[in-house]
Amino acid sequence: MICPTCKRTFDAAQDGSSGQRRPLPFCSTRCRLADLGSWLDGNYRIPTTTDDQDVDTAAEADEGPPGSDPVN
Repeated sequence: MICPTCKRTFDAAQDGSSGQRRPLPFCSTRCRLADLGSWLDGNYRIPTTTDDQDVDTAAEADEGPPGSDPVN
């Protein structure tokens, strides 16, 4: 297998050090935690385009109907 974080090739059938199971699909716990950190930092995003109409519609949805109290 190829680790998605460090791109190193490793044998998935072989147990990790001290008889523990590997954190598949990663080659090590370090690579698994690095990937988690990337998710938490927001490095993995789907690029989108927004136009002014989408932003206005979202702002109106957050405000709610006129005269209502906003939910905090």
